[in-house]
Amino acid sequence: MLHNTPYKYLLCGLLLAACTADAFAAPKPSRDHETGEYPGTRRSSVTFGEEPATSFKSNVPATPCSSDVIVGAGQTERYLPLLAGRNVGLLTNHTGLVGHTHLVDTLLARGVAIRRIFAPEHGFRGEADAGESVTSYRDQKTGIEVVSLYGANKRPKPEQLNGIDVIVFDIQDVGLRFYTYLSSMHYMMEACAENGVDFLVLDRPNPNGFYVDGPILDPKNRSFVGMHPIPIVHGMTLGELARMINGEKWLRNGGQCALKVIPCLNYTHQTRYTLPVKPSPNLPNMRAIYLYGSLCYFEGTPLSVGRGTDAPFQIYGHPKLQSSYSFTPQSNPGAKNPPLRGVLCHGEDLRREPPDSILWKNGINLAYLIESYRQIGGGESFFLPIFDKLTGVSYIREMIVAGAGADEIKSRWKGDVERFLVQRKPYLLYEE
Repeated sequence: MLHNTPYKYLLCGLLLAACTADAFAAPKPSRDHETGEYPGTRRSSVTFGEEPATSFKSNVPATPCSSDVIVGAGQTERYLPLLAGRNVGLLTNHTGLVGHTHLVDTLLARGVAIRRIFAPEHGFRGEADAGESVTSYRDQKTGIEVVSLYGANKRPKPEQLNGIDVIVFDIQDVGLRFYTYLSSMHYMMEACAENGVDFLVLDRPNPNGFYVDGPILDPKNRSFVGMHPIPIVHGMTLGELARMINGEKWLRNGGQCALKVIPCLNYTHQTRYTLPVKPSPNLPNMRAIYLYGSLCYFEGTPLSVGRGTDAPFQIYGHPKLQSSYSFTPQSNPGAKNPPLRGVLCHGEDLRREPPDSILWKNGINLAYLIESYRQIGGGESFFLPIFDKLTGVSYIREMIVAGAGADEIKSRWKGDVERFLVQRKPYLLYEE
């Protein structure tokens, strides 16, 4: 379970989340081949069966408490009618909770016909190591087939969607471009668009949704750890991003799926949302989630970022770094073969300092990476091929090698952030 942050926020009233039009009526009507819409779903200039986001105007502070947020999955009265009498597939994992009950159990108890479960990286139960392939199997508890969407089968095959009318997506994200749950959602949306299957997102807050930072992905660096032309820290929920993917026609061949989003209630982009469960094995607490945007780049270098310890993404180190703090990565349930396993590493412990408030203010901090590079050296050999995939651009690596500082590099992507804030606005469901 995640640790609570020390910061609490007063409830600022009910957030009027945008309602979306019903794109899932059964029996399913034929879609217009030119517009991609279903008959009767267009209510404004916004297509794809959705209403535009509400225009938010309020004089109260936009910082409701995490405990006051009602996630999409918790609003069963809004989405159960959309699933009645339909064959349902779920793209979810261990984070898909309705209170303390998993969404699968919630739906089965209400008579929903779940035909297949699709699982992202780390598997349905969220126990697999990063990058570990998980084969398809039958869930022992429910007997439902679980199809892995990681490894060789990232994009669902047409036969895997046979007999399914609607895919329900419910996964907790952390708000960074290289976190692969977003990529899994993209491929499922793509498959739904190409096979006439509806796509329903039960939205969840973004714990890093209060800021936008980092360069926009260069298409040449597109990969499963970065598929969209968005900043590293995009500040959007997956429901909002689903709307953007559809609206910007980022799916293959410009496809658009029949999309509906059930928004969160009592949430704004200024909410400091505390996750009730760790989203993946190596993000064990909120501290790691806040540091993730600054430390993940070490995954593209020879350094350890704490995998194989009790503090992943809260510490970093290498045998050649000069520091009084040290640790030795070992095999553990979340990291079976971590980088620098069994090797004494010297580095930094960021579990307590700087405080969360400073992390929130500074956003992405490249100083940790730059200082490590300067101590270890090695020029271009310091960077592994995946480094540019994580950052999304080549100029961060090139500027570090040339001797640039963190502030100079961040100024390079300032324009990217400003353009993205404008581009994303039509797709937002929550007050900024």
